[in-house]
Amino acid sequence: MTTPLENPAPTFLLGGELSVARMGFGAMRLPAREIAGPANDPATSAAVLRRAVELGVNHIDTAWFYFYGALSANGLIRRVLHPYPEDLVLAAKVGPVRHRDGSWGAPAGPRELVAGVHRSLRELGRDHLDLVYLRLHEDDDTVAERFGTLAALREKGLIRHLGLSNTTTGRLAAAQRIAPVAAVQNMYGLFHRQNPDVLDVCTRQGIAFVPFFSLESLGRPEPTEPLARIAARHGATPAQVKLAWTMARSPVVLPIPGTSSVAHVEENTAAADLRLDPEDLATLDALSA
Repeated sequence: MTTPLENPAPTFLLGGELSVARMGFGAMRLPAREIAGPANDPATSAAVLRRAVELGVNHIDTAWFYFYGALSANGLIRRVLHPYPEDLVLAAKVGPVRHRDGSWGAPAGPRELVAGVHRSLRELGRDHLDLVYLRLHEDDDTVAERFGTLAALREKGLIRHLGLSNTTTGRLAAAQRIAPVAAVQNMYGLFHRQNPDVLDVCTRQGIAFVPFFSLESLGRPEPTEPLARIAARHGATPAQVKLAWTMARSPVVLPIPGTSSVAHVEENTAAADLRLDPEDLATLDALSA
């Protein structure tokens, strides 16, 4: 089991070579706050991206299927940030199939995975992708075949590093028999943890663990008083406390909180500097048990 850290390091070498600030940014909410819309104001979303990079974020998580109508996360990223800063790491995902009307199809097979990678390359204006996750679905028994498809694209130079999203330790081990896994992306936060043993494996092996929905309670009632008390003592917000707790779980944790608000991206990024003391961590651990 991982031991919480009081002073987590500010950076991480993704894949052993790409230095990223541990607080990243998730682009899912750039086109729309909710998957069903309505669309965001493109100028506001552009301002969020610019501000994130100004604040030192150099790890942006995106996907070609993050779109609402004609507005897409990839399109915004390219329009606002291209030509990209040399240290910017763009992580993309493939796996689901999403139609132009926004509806979802069956999980992608090898042909759709290749198409998804090439679409991401076109939309982002890149000749290679720094990191590509294979996003899995429940009861997925096709990890080897589909991960092998991405491994072949890595051999061709189209992908630098490979990752898995929504994975278990068994799926991770199966993928590692095919090619190195540089990052794992699972749902993980103070009040919910998807396959928490995966974090232990990632910590031991030095694999980046990229939690999503770290600020969500997913319907679970939150004990607001302890969170508010800890936040007030540090001059922080409850959301910042949640992110700081998540980062303290392991030095391999790289949160990617997403937002469509400039104020929130500033708040989230500042959480990387929040240092929780042992009493705080013990209180929060008890809340999350």
